[in-house]
Amino acid sequence: MKFVFYTHSLVSDWNHGNAHFLRGVVRELLRRGHEVVVHEPADGWSRSNLVADHGTEPLAAFARAYPDLAGVSRSYDDHHRLDLGAALADADVVVVHEWTPPELVRRIGAQRRRHGHFVLFFHDTHHRAFSDPEALAAIDLSAYDGVLAFGRCLRDLYLGRRWARRAWSWHEAADTTLFAPQIGEPAGDLVWIGNWGDGERAHELRELLIEPARALGLRASVYGVRYPPEARDALEEAGIAYRGWLPNFEVPAVFARFRLTVHIPRRPYVEALPGIPTIRPFEALACGIPFVSAPWRDEEGLFSPGDYLTAKDGTEMRRQIEALLSDGALATRLSAHGRRTVAARHTCAHRVDELLEIVGQVGQREVRDRSEGSALSLQKAAS
Repeated sequence: MKFVFYTHSLVSDWNHGNAHFLRGVVRELLRRGHEVVVHEPADGWSRSNLVADHGTEPLAAFARAYPDLAGVSRSYDDHHRLDLGAALADADVVVVHEWTPPELVRRIGAQRRRHGHFVLFFHDTHHRAFSDPEALAAIDLSAYDGVLAFGRCLRDLYLGRRWARRAWSWHEAADTTLFAPQIGEPAGDLVWIGNWGDGERAHELRELLIEPARALGLRASVYGVRYPPEARDALEEAGIAYRGWLPNFEVPAVFARFRLTVHIPRRPYVEALPGIPTIRPFEALACGIPFVSAPWRDEEGLFSPGDYLTAKDGTEMRRQIEALLSDGALATRLSAHGRRTVAARHTCAHRVDELLEIVGQVGQREVRDRSEGSALSLQKAAS
């Protein structure tokens, strides 16, 4: 089968966590013998900021780290000038990410309506359905076969508000060919890998990361972007080293140099979109680094007791961090338990299995609804 993705970026993960998952899914599809093409804007926000901060070397580093993906990405300068007829002529499955310009989302849908030989999905991995519902409601998904939402509550929003006819939960996951334990002796205590963002978790980061590290005198480092001066000052005052942007393919090696990490989700996910942990916990568990999680509701039962510790406030976070640092057996148990959970349920291979099953569901419905000639094409897409 031929899969075509329209996304914000495959090559840049600067403040763009969906790139992590997309890379893993595309690599798994390629390993199974499928053809994949990914279209992304040459001047996309993530890629532009990455080049502005670090030049073009990170793009070359991406190609070295992912030789199997180097030829997959196709960048475009102006989406209005894209020849969708040529790009989609032999596509079997097309997946359009939520950050794609709405006009391009509409045009791809129109192409599907005129030449409906491919299965078409809209892929949402953000909280705009809650935080900016007007923008999502204005996107024309009438020609789409359905929405791939990275959590059940987001799926239910699309269905409940009638933004889409069909929707499926399609959580993110870890690329376990990359995210796995690495041999090394930890040189630090605590590492946090995440972006400051737009103040969506500023209070939580201060209470559950900065203050515990300061109070316990931890050897701690923080990686990420969009940290304002006041945040950097707070890190420095707490004795935490701020190390800036980290290419995601380097995360396993960084995890190996520290004894634990923490999971602090953004507030919109905790308050409005429960059950969506984002991709970081999957990656941390796959690497075998123990972690303590800030409060969030695992409403879909993605994880199991024993995968990680939890802390409801700063006092409890300090206590749990101390427990992990002082009890090697506890840390080892958590590491092994979490790795088993990811290996059993949350790899990109699992998500590709799920995607192919969804394609099959759509194809079976189209077989019933279309003429025999069109049905044969979709039976091929579902095989």
